Amino acid sequence: MSFASEVFAPQEVTFADTKETILKGGRDLFPLLPKAFEGIKKVGVIGWGSQAPAQAQNLRDSLKEAGTDITVSIGLREGSSSFEQARNQGFSEEDGTLGEMFSVIKESDLVMLLISDAAQARLYKEIFAAMKPGATLGLSHGFLLGHLDSIGEKFPDTMDVIAVCPKGMGPSVRRLYEQGKDVNGAGINSSFAVHQDVSGKATELALGWGIAVGSPFMFETSLRSEFTSDIFGERGILLGAVHGIVESLYRRYQRQGMTPEEAFLQSSESITGNIVKTISTQGIKAVYTSLNDEDKAIFQKAYSASYYPAKEILQEIYDEVASGNEIRTVIMHGERIDKYPVGKIDGTNTWMVGEQVRASRDEDNIPLNPFTAGVYVATMMAQCDVLLEQGHPYSEVVNESVIEAVDSLCPYMHYRGVAFMVDNCSFTAKTGSRKWAPRFDYILEQLAYTAIDNENPVDMDLIAAFESHKVHEAVDECCKLRPPVDISLFAETSTKEIVIQ
Repeated sequence: MSFASEVFAPQEVTFADTKETILKGGRDLFPLLPKAFEGIKKVGVIGWGSQAPAQAQNLRDSLKEAGTDITVSIGLREGSSSFEQARNQGFSEEDGTLGEMFSVIKESDLVMLLISDAAQARLYKEIFAAMKPGATLGLSHGFLLGHLDSIGEKFPDTMDVIAVCPKGMGPSVRRLYEQGKDVNGAGINSSFAVHQDVSGKATELALGWGIAVGSPFMFETSLRSEFTSDIFGERGILLGAVHGIVESLYRRYQRQGMTPEEAFLQSSESITGNIVKTISTQGIKAVYTSLNDEDKAIFQKAYSASYYPAKEILQEIYDEVASGNEIRTVIMHGERIDKYPVGKIDGTNTWMVGEQVRASRDEDNIPLNPFTAGVYVATMMAQCDVLLEQGHPYSEVVNESVIEAVDSLCPYMHYRGVAFMVDNCSFTAKTGSRKWAPRFDYILEQLAYTAIDNENPVDMDLIAAFESHKVHEAVDECCKLRPPVDISLFAETSTKEIVIQ
């Protein structure tokens, strides 16, 4: 995809065999923010979930450093317990930076709607009605468009509608912004979309928003492509698939004679503490090429047996998202949530053993298990292939299937556990992960592992396709654009992970 800007200087990059336009971020671009935000006097950040605290603080800090007088205000529902949390981060009713959500919406020139997807679907008519003429609607997820599509409605055609979508959870957006202040910035890559441009200024505002929240680079997508790839991805390798993979391997390794602690080390810890770190800095193929010949043979067996079963589930997920079925699942789940609250998964044997393993972890001696690597990498590659076959650009494929996994979500899984991520992610992601993780677990158990145990031959054509896959070139290019900062989950930060009790 290609876009132009009169404020910033986009550049053309080659991802595998395609050319795309991106905008590299950096704090050295902050002086351009006043022009990008021209005409904006007040930004209303609505909500205080995962993204809102991080984006609001980053935006406030960046706009202040840029010398603007733009006000960033938090809008919350009346009586929300989040008022106190927002006050703790320097937002207040006294200076007009904190208030009831509809009051803030009515006063804002840019309304960043960061409440839950289910709440957006429930309140969108009131929100549209409250927005003042000429105001821009800003989203960080395309779910609302998917919902409107499914019921035959659309955004009012009198307003600009843009999206800036960080490819990572909110706390990582804030942590990396804070930790990158001395190296011209660090953060989480973002896609951006201009869905409606009535004013003719929507692209500049979207790019300015992305720069202000700390995106190392931004790539263009459509709002429909964003919600399809995003909802699909979190049900796949980002959350649902990795959950299912760990559960299946944990049981398998114990059947082979490992202790529960060793089984967890060789499954979950191997993924979050070694495999993804290799992918983050060296690319997917480096996981395979770093192995000795004996371990490569083990990887090949696991990859060959796992790729097609994983792809079968991933294609089904994509079809369910694209058809609107998965969005309807989230809406219906939200409608019955009061009667059937979502429980937690961290009390099962897998995750309780995981707590013990993390407590005694030797960070320098976490194994790279070749069988685990084969299963995980096969699933990641299958996800990339499903997206590529559906026409998604490499920038979106790599960010949704690789970078978000290895640079945002898996570091948190390593820090607190996979179960913690599933229990404390967004409602939409949580719904999807719990629905699809068992499907990955079962299909690997029923098809992949039985094929290996029955000594089915390795599909060497599949291995050759993996080795020569063009996605490796795209990942390598993204690694070059990666800021020189690894997220630290132990450093002091002004944002806190929301923990469900």
